[in-house]
Amino acid sequence: MTATISVELFQRAKKLIPGGVNSPVRAFNSVKSSPIYIQSGKGAFMYDVDGREYLDFCYSWGPLILGHAHPAVIEAVNIAVAEGLSFGACNPREVEMAELLNRQIPYLEMVRMVNSGTEAVMTALRLARGATGRRGIIKFDGCYHGHSDCMLVSAGSGLLTGGISSSAGVSDSTASEVIVAPYNNIKALEEIFSICGKDIAAVIVEPIAGNMGLVPPVHGFLEGLRELTEKHGSLLIFDEVITGFRTCPGTFGQVCGVTPDLTCLGKIIGGGMPIGAVGGKTDIMSQLAPLGPVYQAGTLSGNPVALAAGLTTLDLLIEENPYPQLKKMTETIASELNSFAQASGLNIHCNHHTGMFTLFFTGKTHLHNLDDVKTCDTAAFARFHRSMLEQGIYLPPSQFELSFVSTANSDRDIERYLDAAKKSLAEVAI
Repeated sequence: MTATISVELFQRAKKLIPGGVNSPVRAFNSVKSSPIYIQSGKGAFMYDVDGREYLDFCYSWGPLILGHAHPAVIEAVNIAVAEGLSFGACNPREVEMAELLNRQIPYLEMVRMVNSGTEAVMTALRLARGATGRRGIIKFDGCYHGHSDCMLVSAGSGLLTGGISSSAGVSDSTASEVIVAPYNNIKALEEIFSICGKDIAAVIVEPIAGNMGLVPPVHGFLEGLRELTEKHGSLLIFDEVITGFRTCPGTFGQVCGVTPDLTCLGKIIGGGMPIGAVGGKTDIMSQLAPLGPVYQAGTLSGNPVALAAGLTTLDLLIEENPYPQLKKMTETIASELNSFAQASGLNIHCNHHTGMFTLFFTGKTHLHNLDDVKTCDTAAFARFHRSMLEQGIYLPPSQFELSFVSTANSDRDIERYLDAAKKSLAEVAI
């Protein structure tokens, strides 16, 4: 597929921007293709610089739960922009957002606004260390929590060895403070805590893993994390940057009945604008400056334009409650694809949860951790992605990312996706 203007823009970009992109996955390297440059979006569709239309199932990697350019969100942003882009001072929308989050998620007793999910996680980890006086962090292999140094660590050679850096520029000392455990394996956590529990400041987890594809928690896993952290005086941090307001008008912690000490939010709460938040119990959050000794600051934190987009988005989600319809659409996609795979003898399996799904190119039908996900045929996914793109279906350009549906999607959109997917799967050697 030739995209003349996109190709030209990419060539220009590569001369001045590392890899030609401002976020690595946008380079389309994993699908052996070249990036598409998007000019605009409306509802369920995006339009590239060459005038091609795409039915979108990426939605800016999750924030656009209402679809592209929702009229109410655009109106709210326009009003906020007319009042001023930024003040570097307090503004009323900060208070409104904190009140809304506390109202919808009562265990967020206090909230600090930041500018990204990465920054929310960075703040939560510093806060956990400051509150506990400990240094150790436990994370899970396959979970992604942004690109701060201590979160760019992958599993070492054994459970009780420090992690190893998965990025150049991360010091050995930073990596040594992070233990990486297998997701959904509570016994591994019990072993770690039995030996070094007194040194662990926090356990951070995606309650539904979304950065190795969609991998749900097995029964008892999150409950076990809560029990272990409470027993050993460590904090439990839920990274709900993806899942916050995705599965309900609140958090997945509320859905599963497990209350963390700190919660990180982003994406949907900004309605498509850059945003992040960390919230939790008052005694912990009060450790943040200016009340306490844990420092955090940001020139654009609580930006009024981002908050206008986010408040409008959340108000609409609360008022309209689209979650049953989002659930129905993702269930239809997963059911149809899994039935098609079984009938056709294809090595694929679709995992899903409300408003999000992943089609894994593997014969495994139960995927619980990164080792399971690593069995995927990424070359087959790349062929599938290119075929779908040719049919005007835009998917995240990686086997290990989530696809999303939005309130802008119709039943006809879901049918179009399924028809295209079945055609592409029939063409792709699996």
